[in-house]
Amino acid sequence: MPKETGEKLIASNKKARHEYLIIDTYEAGMVLTGSEVKSLRMGRASLVDGYVFIERGEAWLDAAYIPEYLNGSWTNHAPRRKRKLLLHRHEIDKLYQKTREGGLTIVPLRLYFLDGRAKVEIALAKGKKEYDKRQTLRERQDRREAERAISARKHLGE
Repeated sequence: MPKETGEKLIASNKKARHEYLIIDTYEAGMVLTGSEVKSLRMGRASLVDGYVFIERGEAWLDAAYIPEYLNGSWTNHAPRRKRKLLLHRHEIDKLYQKTREGGLTIVPLRLYFLDGRAKVEIALAKGKKEYDKRQTLRERQDRREAERAISARKHLGE
């Protein structure tokens, strides 16, 4: 059987990019059980409520939803259990220091397979104020309208 290569997206947390200003991103491996991996291979997961915390020098992903494997038995996993993240010591120390300074948090952005291994992209982030969110939406809408106008102009000229 050929080895899996490339990146396959399982879940992304679009809400996090709206709610937070992303400062820095990290790629972390995850300690998973067999039924969790099988459930992820079926493409089922949600990071919406998930968050990352550091406890006793270890990074943990909590409240991310990986549903039970449909064909699993009594060995199935709990859907919202906390899962250990695999990061280098210096990355964990840096994240711990930044979150202790205040105002910063760690949020999961994407869950994906990279060359057959489950990875999670986490971000050091700062919460946006309501007016920042509105400003971001307004900029996106203005950019979209400008692209539409350019596209319409090109079609009229042809």
